[in-house]
Amino acid sequence: MATIFITGSTDGLGRAAAQSLLDQGHRVVLHARSAERVDALGELKSRSHGIVIGDLRSAAETKDIADQVNAIGRMDAIIHNAGVYTRPGRGATPEGHAETLAINTLAPYMLTALIQRPGRLVYLSSGLHRGGEGSLDDLDWTKRPWDSAKAYAESKLHVVALAFALARRWPEVLSNAVDPGWVRTRMGGAGAPVDIDTGQRTQTWLAVAEDSAALVSGCYWHHLGRQQPASEAADAKFQDELIAELEKLTGVQLPGVKGT
Repeated sequence: MATIFITGSTDGLGRAAAQSLLDQGHRVVLHARSAERVDALGELKSRSHGIVIGDLRSAAETKDIADQVNAIGRMDAIIHNAGVYTRPGRGATPEGHAETLAINTLAPYMLTALIQRPGRLVYLSSGLHRGGEGSLDDLDWTKRPWDSAKAYAESKLHVVALAFALARRWPEVLSNAVDPGWVRTRMGGAGAPVDIDTGQRTQTWLAVAEDSAALVSGCYWHHLGRQQPASEAADAKFQDELIAELEKLTGVQLPGVKGT
């Protein structure tokens, strides 16, 4: 039995992953954006191993989420599921960051750095990440005209690069990225071709499976199969430069190899 924390677990793929893991007998720590959103968890509330609350738009609340998780105990796996798609404008978080960057990139980075290191990390990306190359010159969209689709693609490339960087830096952790496909969720819409069970299957498998195929690190997955990611995401130089920029933007340093 494993203990797994899932961000953004009140609906969509996060909720489906939580349901699947609970049905398998695992302990699941759920996350809701606000106290009001906890009610959306319904019967999952009583089955959970704990519920943490906080808005990933806010750096302060993201840090508090990390504290709440650490207070529950060490996780065996963390699924970084929460994310947003298009935004009509850049927006601004309490710290002044672009909202898409804050929720999709800065929050998983900060949680990774601040939560006690688990055995496995899974980051939800998208096939659209292949259109997200070339972001380092203006990571926070302070110079370019806003392009919501490009911002989303960049953020999903960032988490693939983060997953791969951690596979290099933290050899004792299995760190992978997943493209769940275009799934029929509130975000994906009713016309999406992938059902929600198929959409959640790869990340839950990577989080808990003990078969050799799942016990790998630094891979990009789609529907239980490995795929080639965008070349920039797989570039160690880009990964290191990205992490350096994320450290500057958040003021949070990513720990090195365990014991250092």
